[in-house]
Amino acid sequence: MLISEIRDYLERFFGNVELYGASGVVITGPAKIEEASEGHVSFVSNEKYLRYLEATKASLVIVGSSVGIGEYRTGTSFIRVSDPYTAFMLLLQKFAGPRVIAEPGIAPTAVIGKGVRIGRGVSIGEYAVIGDGCSVGDHSVIGSHSVLLRDVCVGSDTTVFPRVTCYEGTIIGSRVTIHSGSVLGSDGFGFAPQEDGSYLKIPQLGVVEIGDDCEIGANTTIDRATMGRTVIGKGVKIDNLVQIAHNCRIGDHTVIAAQAGISGSVTVGRYCMIGGQAGFAGHLELADRIQVAAKSGLSKSFSDAGITLRGTPAQPMRDQLKQEALVRGLGSMKERLEMLEAELRRIRQG
Repeated sequence: MLISEIRDYLERFFGNVELYGASGVVITGPAKIEEASEGHVSFVSNEKYLRYLEATKASLVIVGSSVGIGEYRTGTSFIRVSDPYTAFMLLLQKFAGPRVIAEPGIAPTAVIGKGVRIGRGVSIGEYAVIGDGCSVGDHSVIGSHSVLLRDVCVGSDTTVFPRVTCYEGTIIGSRVTIHSGSVLGSDGFGFAPQEDGSYLKIPQLGVVEIGDDCEIGANTTIDRATMGRTVIGKGVKIDNLVQIAHNCRIGDHTVIAAQAGISGSVTVGRYCMIGGQAGFAGHLELADRIQVAAKSGLSKSFSDAGITLRGTPAQPMRDQLKQEALVRGLGSMKERLEMLEAELRRIRQG
C-alpha cells in the first residue's frame, strides 16, 4: 500500500489529513515506533513516545495535528490527523484482513439439529453442534467444536470462535464476536438454604441476550436469568475471564476489563468503564458513564453519573484518596499521640 493510498483512506474518516514527505513509498505493514524499520507505518499518540521520532526508521508515522515534524528524520514521512490512535487502529484493521475461523459452508463433521435455519454465506466449522430450532444469520461464522444448544438465535455477521458454548435460548445479536472458551447461558448461582444446612437448587428459567456489536473475551461466563433475561447491551466490550451473574443488565457501550466479577441482578449504566478485578455485590445500580478503578469492591449503588469510584469499599475517588492520605499518616500520628500521652503523664505526676 502506498503512503498516498493511506492518506486517501484516512481522509474518508477524518477529512483533514496532512501529509509531509514522500507519498509514493510502499508500506508493507505496521510496527511499534521503537521497533519499526523501512516499509513500516507507526504512530505516536502519547507525548512520552515523541522521543522516538528522531531515531525511528519507520517510513511513515501518524502523529497528532499539533506535533511539529520539521526537526525529525528526513527519510520518514508523516501524516497528521486529529486522532492518531484511531487512525492507526483503522490501518491495523486494513492490514489484518479477515480471519479464517471456519471454511465457507458447513463442515462435513458438523452436527445440525432439526428445524435449524441457516442464512446465506454462513460458515460452520468441524465438529460444531447446532441444536434443534437454532437460527444462524447471514454471513455468520461458528467455529469448530462450538456448541449451540436448542433454540439459540445468532444474528448476521457474527463470529463465534472455536469451543464456545451457548446454552438453550441464548440470543446473540449481529456483528458480535465471541472468543474461545466463553460460556453463555449457564445456570445462575441460585440455591435456597434449608433448615438442615443443605441447599435447594433454584431453577434457572431465563436466558441471556447479547446486543449488536458486542465483543466477549475468551473464557468469559455470562449466566442465564433465573426468570426473564440477563442483558448485555449494544456495543458492550467484555475482556477475558469476566463473570457476569444472573439477571444482570449491562448498559450500551460499557467496557469491562479482565477478572471483574459482577454478582446477580446488578444494573450497570451506559458508557461505564469497569477496571480489572473489580467486584460487585448483588442488586446494585450504577448510573451512566461511571468509571470503576481496578480491584475496587462495590457494596452499594451510585446514582451520580460520570463519577470515578475507587477502593474497597468503593467510593468517589476524591474521598478515597483523602482516606489513603490519612492512612499513610497513621504512623506519624501514632508517634505524636504517644509523645502527648507521655507528656500528659509527666504533668499529672508533677
